[in-house]
Amino acid sequence: RYLLYEIALALEPPTVVEDAATAEICRAQVWQWLHHGALVEGSPLTRARYLAISREESSALGERFTEAAALFDEMCLAPAFSDFLTLSAYERVLETEPKS
Repeated sequence: RYLLYEIALALEPPTVVEDAATAEICRAQVWQWLHHGALVEGSPLTRARYLAISREESSALGERFTEAAALFDEMCLAPAFSDFLTLSAYERVLETEPKS
């Protein structure tokens, strides 16, 4: 649910918060692997390799997750580590919500 940009609030079911936490941990781990040349399945995770994997996984997920995948890619490939994926996701939600 989180990757669909539903905001994880304390009032939401616990799984939404857990999904946001999982996305944060995953993004942080991938960023670390990319920026420190970690071996993943025996080979360094390079930018090119990451992008190939990301494209393959994104196509398997379908168009529904295009925006979420783009945000994940952006944050993983950024030169500096951002504190929170959720802040960037929330900014995008605010940009796309209709003004009242």
